[in-house]
Amino acid sequence: MIDKNYIIGIIVVLLIGTIMVLVTAPSEEKEQVKSNVTSHLGVQGEYLTNDFDPITYLKSWNFNNFPDSERAKYYKETELENGTKLREYWFYARDSKIEIAPGVFYDAWTYNGQVPAPTIRATEGDSIRIHFKNQGSKPHTMHFHGFHEAAMDGSMPDQFVNPGESFVYEFTADPYGVQLYHCHSTPLKEHIAKGLYGMYIVDPKGGREPANEMIMLMNAFDTDYDGENEVYAVNTRAFYYNTHPIKVKKGELVRMYIGNMVENDPINSIHTHANFFNEFKTGTKMQPDSFTDIIELGQGERSILEMRFNNSGTYMFHAHQTEFSELGWMGMFDVQDAPEQLGNGSFRDVEKAGSSGQAGNTDSTGMQK
Repeated sequence: MIDKNYIIGIIVVLLIGTIMVLVTAPSEEKEQVKSNVTSHLGVQGEYLTNDFDPITYLKSWNFNNFPDSERAKYYKETELENGTKLREYWFYARDSKIEIAPGVFYDAWTYNGQVPAPTIRATEGDSIRIHFKNQGSKPHTMHFHGFHEAAMDGSMPDQFVNPGESFVYEFTADPYGVQLYHCHSTPLKEHIAKGLYGMYIVDPKGGREPANEMIMLMNAFDTDYDGENEVYAVNTRAFYYNTHPIKVKKGELVRMYIGNMVENDPINSIHTHANFFNEFKTGTKMQPDSFTDIIELGQGERSILEMRFNNSGTYMFHAHQTEFSELGWMGMFDVQDAPEQLGNGSFRDVEKAGSSGQAGNTDSTGMQK
């Protein structure tokens, strides 16, 4: 016969256990929510290297982030009789190891030691001359979106530049808009996935309205080489603009030159919180194509986005493919109240800035260390 006191004891233990679960459940739920929020807003830890600064990259073109003496090794402009400019660049393909998340390194193929590559910017009608040398381990090229002769296309096998060899690309900056350049050697998928791409901006002859301008190139990295990306970002470093929000002024015109160079995924996107923007597809006309808060871009597509923030505070922007945003493609705008004259950061304001911005650590060739 089962002892009555034994049964009572079991019941008491079960009651105590049930009460404890009910009491502790809210605390555990809070911890779970806290954990989810932490993962939603980005990885933990600090980047170990400072050889690439996504904040500096936002406003860097024509090597204006270098001191004058260093800049002269990579960029030169000459006034021509017809009122345009000859813009000369020196680019080097190179095998580089880059940090794409805190403590996560990727064996990249780069132009001038960085991903994305340095931004090229000119005015419609300018002459472009690019001195390209392949210091990497594979055949590479530079292929520009825009108008040029067939010999300058950088896409045919007889146009591949072998390791140790050089080539000079020459063409006229046309049409105006936001363009891209990338390696077109084969296998093309591998050369893009490895990081050989950059932004090429051509301004209209009359210019655009002064604005706080910034460059955003969406990219991703397959760290285990299984054909699927593990890290997503805008300007390479995952979640960087979460911990280093992009500062803008309330009411000023913000202009984003954005492009998509993600390999392995057919579609990418950008969504801005609590605001809408005008989209100028490819930037090849002065009237906007849409007024929205989200656009989708296939690989190689690009747009100019213009917006103003009417309220101060911190506002999120990210890919609306949620997997991408949770694996690194997310950032913040820090909208500040302090008044400031519009135009800070526009092309004409900083084109000749020379020593403005930070060059980072460079070696004797000007390459990022």
